[in-house]
This record gives sequence, structure tokens and C-alpha cells, in this order.
Amino acid sequence: MSEYTVWHNPSCSKSRAARDELAELGADATLRLYRKEPPSADEITDVLAKLGLEPWDITRMNEPAAVELGLADWTRDASTRDTWTKALADNPTMIQRPIVIKGDRAVVAREPGWRVRLDG
Repeated sequence: MSEYTVWHNPSCSKSRAARDELAELGADATLRLYRKEPPSADEITDVLAKLGLEPWDITRMNEPAAVELGLADWTRDASTRDTWTKALADNPTMIQRPIVIKGDRAVVAREPGWRVRLDG
């Protein structure tokens, strides 16, 4: 099993940068093309726990699917968490990228220093 799993979109520069950083380190990483192999709602729930975030925190609100669903107007609390998670599972393009997972920790690897937060 790989040390890292990356929910990867090869057309995203941030996703490619995270992939390249792991490759430069010689890290054992599995790239999951999450748009072609979408995570289930249960997998998203698991990753959210590792991230310490809520589903709306990892939602790309400007994606056409998010706009079409009217997510900007959805309630953001425990009563709607499962609805948000299902929406992400049904529309993986709305998931922020890349998400890098290592053991029981995960980060949205968009900003410098993400490895410190993950490996720290």
C-alpha cells in the first residue's frame, strides 16, 4: 500500500504540483483520478474526518454543478452534512483538489507548507 493517496485531477496545476512534490521526494504515492473513479459518500465522510473539515469546506462553489444545485443557499450544519456529502459523491468535480491522504491524516494541498501539516 502506498504511503500517500492523492485525489488527483491531472488538468489542475495545484494537483500536478502536489504530485510532483511527492515524486521529487521519492514518496510512494497512489494517484486516484477521482473524477473518473469518484469516491463514495462513505469515503468522503472518512476523508472529511481526516481533514477535520465539513463537506462545504471542500466544495468548489463556482463549479457549474454547484451553481446548478444552488449550494450557496444550502444550510451548513449537522442536519445537512449527509446531503452535502452525497452531492459531492454525485458530482466529484465539486471536490477541492488535490486532497492528499496519509494514514489517518489528510490535507487539501493547495497552499505551500501542506506537507508540514500532513507529515507534522
